[in-house]
Amino acid sequence: MTVETVDAGTDSGDPLLRVDGIRVSFGGLDVLSDVGIDVPSAGVLGVIGPNGAGKTTLFNVICGFVRPRAGTITFDGRPLLGHKPHDLANAGIARTLQGLGLFNRLTVLENVLAGTTHLSRTRPIGALLGSPWAHRDENRLRDRAMTVMATLGIAGDADRPCASLPYGGRKRVALARALVSEPRLLMLDEPAAGLSVPEMAEVAEIIRGLRGRTAVMLVEHNMDFVMDLCERIVVLDFGQVIARGTPTEIRQDPAVQKAYLGETIDEPVGGDHA
Repeated sequence: MTVETVDAGTDSGDPLLRVDGIRVSFGGLDVLSDVGIDVPSAGVLGVIGPNGAGKTTLFNVICGFVRPRAGTITFDGRPLLGHKPHDLANAGIARTLQGLGLFNRLTVLENVLAGTTHLSRTRPIGALLGSPWAHRDENRLRDRAMTVMATLGIAGDADRPCASLPYGGRKRVALARALVSEPRLLMLDEPAAGLSVPEMAEVAEIIRGLRGRTAVMLVEHNMDFVMDLCERIVVLDFGQVIARGTPTEIRQDPAVQKAYLGETIDEPVGGDHA
């Protein structure tokens, strides 16, 4: 079963995404146990936890890569039932991968255009015949991709092979590919991984710029990045939610400090963005 295409957003205070009672087991071992998370329709929600806590598995359940043994997922008030990863774009959800998942032999522009395939208005036969409508549609999507790339500072690299970019540049390509579809929910898997401190600051500023347009849910290990960027945080440990709240609440939670942080986190410069 596929996901219905999402129309304009609702005006209610209900969460955009609701994950409730999710259970996943591999080889008889519970990887996620009764996990519930609400993602608001605006702002940035962070999911943290030690290695093996179940963070990426949770992402994979939401995206349809992993089928849970129990639980429900609702997006914009509609259940996601038997959905597959290729259904997500039409639903209004985009995700970046921990391993980037780029096509290294293609150009930067071609990689970003891969995120627009569900937006094409041209039927395959029209594209094969090179109809004027197909050319107009191709130009429309190209302009859309170039606009997003300009926002991320990679428009000048449009014709370069993706493999020729430094790692930070390739991270931007992956983000551009996700943003070009204008998702209502952007899921980021380790957006700060492998970046320098200045690059992390730039990515954080880009994500902040999405507020009011796109809800963001991210998994990240860099605590300074999470605490400075996210309004709300959910903490997983051994496949269970052990805490949820603002960055200040998470810093002060004894269960979090014991299970994951080990000690109280110093307040970052600038405080919370909650």
